[in-house]
Amino acid sequence: MSTREVDVVVVGLGPGGESAATRLAQAGLEVLAVERRLVGGECPYYGCIPSKMMVRASDVLAEARRVDGQAGQASVTSDWSAVADRIRDEATADWNDQAAVDRLEKAGATLVRGQARLTAARTVEVDGETYVARRGVVLNTGTEPATLPIDGLDATPFWTNRDAVRAEAAPGSLLIIGGGAIGAEMAQAFSRFGTAVTVLEVADRILAPEEPEASKVVADAFAHEGIQVLTGVEISSVSYDEGQFAVTVGDQTLHAEKLLVAAGRRPNLADIGLDAVGLDPSARSVETDGRMRATGADGGGLWAIGDITGKGAFTHMSMYQAGVAVRDILDQEGPEAQYHAVPRVTFTDPEVGSVGMTEKQARDAGLAVVTGTTDLSASTRGWIHRAEGVIKVVADADRGVLVGATVVGPSGGEVLSMLTTAVHAAVPVETLRSMIYAYPTFHRAVDEAVKDLG
Repeated sequence: MSTREVDVVVVGLGPGGESAATRLAQAGLEVLAVERRLVGGECPYYGCIPSKMMVRASDVLAEARRVDGQAGQASVTSDWSAVADRIRDEATADWNDQAAVDRLEKAGATLVRGQARLTAARTVEVDGETYVARRGVVLNTGTEPATLPIDGLDATPFWTNRDAVRAEAAPGSLLIIGGGAIGAEMAQAFSRFGTAVTVLEVADRILAPEEPEASKVVADAFAHEGIQVLTGVEISSVSYDEGQFAVTVGDQTLHAEKLLVAAGRRPNLADIGLDAVGLDPSARSVETDGRMRATGADGGGLWAIGDITGKGAFTHMSMYQAGVAVRDILDQEGPEAQYHAVPRVTFTDPEVGSVGMTEKQARDAGLAVVTGTTDLSASTRGWIHRAEGVIKVVADADRGVLVGATVVGPSGGEVLSMLTTAVHAAVPVETLRSMIYAYPTFHRAVDEAVKDLG
């Protein structure tokens, strides 16, 4: 076994890890980057990018059908092959990461393929080779699709998101376990391409982490489009025979050609040697301070970023934390990590954009909560588009600032940008009330929601 010294070892090259390795190498450090799968991680190959191509194609198809319907025509076809071709050829290069590898190595980092494991402070072993990091190790090991303890499930060829984005054809029927962001996006995308979709959600509503008003708007849209949603369900068993899944839900059995399990994700922490540095390998996350240093790690020199920190399984969170960690490693000035204004978007139609706290979270935190809402369809732009949606703002009355907001409607994630700024910078509610909002825009409806705060 050989030992090599470098400045930094980055373990896991999802978006944040790739960014950190690249920036540290460009700063002149000797960087060893370790990845056991694809450089770039889940987002460009199985998550954000291909799934949004599916969503975009389904949105175009739905709009074309609406236009054709108004013109009395029927020229739109549901050809999934164009979607599959674009994902394979344009987004993923047939799930080949060579372009990302070239980009990383051009920046000056050295790539090693394999499973990394911490063996001591600042020390990583990869397939029998040992690397000692003079400055430290950055962990960005990400998450995997979660499995569920449902009788019979493991013996079936069920889909995860990774299988769904590689589909060469839209199935005739699809059962989806999980009504969160992934499940909801996939449900609508496949449904618009002719798949009969049923969503099974254990909670009492889909998009359970979002405001109830958001869940209702999306659920109503799904019902209008013929997507069946069953909430508050208990799944007792799953089986597969002759090309059909059978899922037992209560006293009924549902059948479909494909089954997608979209019930969350689990952190990749069990097999990376956390115990070697005094951390708990069974933990759900790695605790970090404001500089992304792992709290309590023996010997220091360990940073954690991305999904494994438990601050939100979003690409933008991983990239944000990478920037904080890089500044700390390079001894650069800059703000510590802050999480009071984390934005997120679910790319259904209508789109759901949220930032900060929900009303329930704010009340649970003991804040003096006041809320304001407005029906997006009541705005001029909403009326023009015949758009269904809602804007809800959550304020702390004691401080006179917004602590959370939700936008549901066309371009909900884009309208959210101004509210993200308001929450992040603690813009006074009175300032928001005194602003000029362009007419006729979707974001003008924010003014009505703020006025409704009273």
